[in-house]
Parts: sequence; C-alpha cells; structure tokens
Amino acid sequence: MKERLNIRLKKNSAAKKITLLLAVVASLIVFLMLFGLFVRARPILAVKSFSELFFSTSWHPLRGEFGFLPFIMGTLWVTGASLILSVPFSLLTAIYLSEYAPRFIRDAAKPLIDLLAGIPSVVYGVWGVLIIVPFVSQYLAPLFGTFSSGYCILSGGIVLAIMIFPVITHVSIEVFSSIPYEIREAALALGATKWQTVKKVVLKKGRPGIMAAVVLGLSRAFGETMAVLMVVGNVAVVPKSAFEAGYPLPALIANNYGEMMSVPLYDSALMLAALVLLLVVLIFNIVARFILVKLERKSE
Repeated sequence: MKERLNIRLKKNSAAKKITLLLAVVASLIVFLMLFGLFVRARPILAVKSFSELFFSTSWHPLRGEFGFLPFIMGTLWVTGASLILSVPFSLLTAIYLSEYAPRFIRDAAKPLIDLLAGIPSVVYGVWGVLIIVPFVSQYLAPLFGTFSSGYCILSGGIVLAIMIFPVITHVSIEVFSSIPYEIREAALALGATKWQTVKKVVLKKGRPGIMAAVVLGLSRAFGETMAVLMVVGNVAVVPKSAFEAGYPLPALIANNYGEMMSVPLYDSALMLAALVLLLVVLIFNIVARFILVKLERKSE
C-alpha cells in the first residue's frame, strides 16, 4: 500500500513538473518571436533613424528608402474604419441577446456568431472582392459624390468589421452575463424601464469589459492580412479618405516577403514591420486581459 502511494506521489510530482515546463515553453515562444524579429530588424535600425523609418512617406527599396508612414497610416485607417462600423452593431447585438432575446433565439444565435469567427480570412477576402468592392464602387462612392475603384480603405474596413464582429459580441455577452441580475431587479423595482436599466446599469457596470472587448477586436483587426490584402488596393500612399486605396503593414509583409531579398536592408525592413505588428497586438491583448481579469475579480 505504501509503495503504491509513493508511486502515485511520484507520478503526481512528475505531471506537475511536465505541465510547468510546457507552460513555460508556451510563454517563452512569444519572447523568442520578439527576439528573433528584433535580431533580423537590427541592420536597418543601425543605419536608419527612427524618424526616417516611421515618419517618411518614401518607400523605394531599390534606392534604400524605407518610409513606413504610408503603411502605418493604411493600417490605422482600415482598423479605425472597421471599429467605427463594427462596435455599434456588436454592442447592440450583445445587448439584445443578453437582455431581450428569448432563450431559443439566444441559443440559436450564439453558435452562428461563433461560426463567423471560424471562417477562413481568404473566404472573407473573396466575398469582399465579389460583393463589397462592386457595392462601394457602384453605390457608396457615387452617393458621396466621389469616384472609387472599390479597392479602398472602406472596403477593407467593411470586411474587417464583419470579421471582428463575433469577437466583440462574444466578449460583450460574457461581460453582461457576469453582471448580477439583482442589480437589474433593483433598477426595475425603482421604476426604471428595461432600456433605462440597460443604459444606466448594465452598460455602466460593464464598461471596463466592453473596453476590453473593443481592444481585443482592435488587435484582431490590426494584424489581419489576407482579407484586407485582397480588397484594400495596396498602393503605398497615405490615404486622405476612406474611398482611396491603402496599404496596411500586414499586406506589405505578405506581398513582399521572399521577393527582392537581394536588395540591401529589404529583409530587415520587413522584419521591422513584423516586429511592430507583434508588439502592438501583444500590448492590445495584455491590456484587454488585464481589464477582463480585473472585472472578474470585482464580480466575485
């Protein structure tokens, strides 16, 4: 009996050490990626100033000019457009499903929303080329009195908005579900209507979680590549309107990595773009997780 107990204790100790090792390895992968990208980006950081890299609009690799400003602004334009389009619809959907919808509608809608998150980005891209690009070119642009080929910031923003919709909606529903129902009952007992309860109680109480949901959606949109690449136009200029073409950083890396690597510093420039993307997405995710953990502790 004693031998069996010792064997069980040894197995338990071994399992604990193995799981700890796996957790440490999984955590180190991110830092290894950061280190690897930094090492590959060092050559261009050694010969080009920060302002020359991030505030110049001149992108001519053959002449040794690597101005990232058009790509940074393209990324910000597309990401901003997707948030403006997606956040209101996501929050209203989450409010309806958590506060108003009958149970059978809620149970039917949640798997469909989750399914949107699992569709490959290239499918969104093809759909954007077939539907969104002609719609923007033939209807939206003339409506605003301008011309657009359809391959523009707005098309990328619409496609991205649909892609981040399930992320923001799912997290928002979880946030609203964590708010104690007694608070809603207290507001209703004081004479508040259902919408007043949602606006003054649920949204106010869930504000940190909503911010976390938006940040998670932002990080998802910021790093998206294939779908945006197919509809945004990929022209290396600073966009001046949503109907102009743009060139986000992920599209730059996907389009050019592996080509023209004989050009000095070209590989290093693309690795710097990847490093910037990874750092931004990592920061967004850390902030969102911090907010969600803080919210969960308060609810407990």
